[in-house]
Amino acid sequence: MKYSHKLSDAIHILAYLIIYKNDDLSSKAIAASIEANASVVRNLMSDLRRAGLIKTQPGIASTTLSVEPDQITILDVYQAINMDHNLLHIDPKTNPRCIVGGNIQDTLNMYYADIEATAFQRMKEITLQAITDDILARQQAK
Repeated sequence: MKYSHKLSDAIHILAYLIIYKNDDLSSKAIAASIEANASVVRNLMSDLRRAGLIKTQPGIASTTLSVEPDQITILDVYQAINMDHNLLHIDPKTNPRCIVGGNIQDTLNMYYADIEATAFQRMKEITLQAITDDILARQQAK
């Protein structure tokens, strides 16, 4: 099973922009931090820019936040990036002649909807500022 790292990488980019605001903010430098290709960073930054979370200038590596870090939530970032926005996935191919296979999708859809609503509510409560503060505190504790 393949997992998407887009949300983690997008939050990484935003935290990098705050912590290294006076340093090299090129996609190459950010990609080195993420250990990804610079094109991955540029694609995510494009999503973040379209969502109004960052400002970029063509040809200049001076990306800045458009919104204060204490006003950007994990949910904002999650909604900004181009990805599958379902947290949980149900196997669509089960045996409809089996009691379990014939009913599992509807049953899990009900429970998964509740779980996702709870997760999205929590994502609204966690800000980029809190994440950045935690990163810096962990670094200082080393």
